[in-house]
Amino acid sequence: RQRSTYDVGTDWPIGYDDLEPYYQDFEERVGVAGEPGPPEYDPRSGPYPMPPLPLSYNLEILKKWGESADIPFWTQPWAKATTTEHDRAICRRCDTCHICPTGAKYTPDVTLDRLIAAGKVRLVTDTLVRRLELHENSDRVDYAVAVDSSAPDEVVELRARTFVLAAGYAWSPHLLLLSTSNRFPNGLANRTGMVGTYMTGHPYASAQIDLPFESYPGMFSANSLMSRMFARPGPLERYVRHDLRIWTSTAGRGPRPRDNDGSWLFGDAVMDDWQARTQRSSARVRGYYDVIPDRNSLLSLDPVRRNRWGDPMPKIEYRDAPESVELRAHTHDTMFGLFERMAEVGGGSVMSTQLSTRMEHPGGGCRMGDDPATSVADSYGRTHDHENLFVIGASTMVSGGCANGTPTFCALSLRSAEVIGEEF
Repeated sequence: RQRSTYDVGTDWPIGYDDLEPYYQDFEERVGVAGEPGPPEYDPRSGPYPMPPLPLSYNLEILKKWGESADIPFWTQPWAKATTTEHDRAICRRCDTCHICPTGAKYTPDVTLDRLIAAGKVRLVTDTLVRRLELHENSDRVDYAVAVDSSAPDEVVELRARTFVLAAGYAWSPHLLLLSTSNRFPNGLANRTGMVGTYMTGHPYASAQIDLPFESYPGMFSANSLMSRMFARPGPLERYVRHDLRIWTSTAGRGPRPRDNDGSWLFGDAVMDDWQARTQRSSARVRGYYDVIPDRNSLLSLDPVRRNRWGDPMPKIEYRDAPESVELRAHTHDTMFGLFERMAEVGGGSVMSTQLSTRMEHPGGGCRMGDDPATSVADSYGRTHDHENLFVIGASTMVSGGCANGTPTFCALSLRSAEVIGEEF
């Protein structure tokens, strides 16, 4: 309810209460471990499926520091098992989360393997869908045209009653733009020219903070503390919304060849300097902040770059709406001011700050809405122009918000799945 609450941006065609049950469903299916935050900042209809991962010693002391600034913090949720109820090993906090050595982490192949084993899906590998074709006498999609890389000279046609594009923020709108015809010269679902518009996501601001107490690097540094205090602030004089996270950090604490004055360090002096600096702590704080996407924040077909089959590649040019451009400096000042206040409360100092140069958790391109003139699909992802064509997930997002969008992508997809299931 961005427009209704803050008088900027666009309201989604659904509210949080419409989607909240599907967040719960997603967490149950995936197996999420977490700790609910205060209900005014983290409203939920039920607990997480599994208890949270325990905080390390480092995060325990960083939590006390963060809350001394009158900011409530709680541990981040993880799609990692803390019990054996989801047929996965229990997380041992190995701190190698990108490649989980124990099998505690959820990955999409867990669900895919179950569906394949149950005979509910057929996976067509090494095959690229290049365009969708309509029925000769209607606007319903008839079949998908694809190419098998192992037999590139043979045309593959995939026929179905219902088609679902679940190719993410880039490839779903890209496929629609490629699917041109006499009736839809600008691509399918694009009668009003909305496909590829309002590409969104969120940037971040972060800081490394030096703190006057001892902690121990290497203790499950991937885990973090989070707060949504500034993501659900109520009415605002100027629109700034962001989340807030804290990680333990090693910034300023590693060995170095020169001291603060630039003099070279040799032998025991290197170790003495290193040990002296490990008597303190450092923390990384970061907030994703919401930006309003412009209609001309675009995914289009690249006029130069093509794939090996000759199809134009997608080209994305992000553009903030004028109100976000106007607020950018104020947003950065507000967030950096918060980081300074947190450092001061802890008796520390900000060592460095950083602004992102890219959009995180991108979405958009097939925006959902009730009005076909300003959206591509309805709130269930059914495209306005084609009754048997759905787009689900990240590409239907109206705005990027100020938190990791993955649970929302999944909740939207589960909500859509109920309607798609009625087609069979």
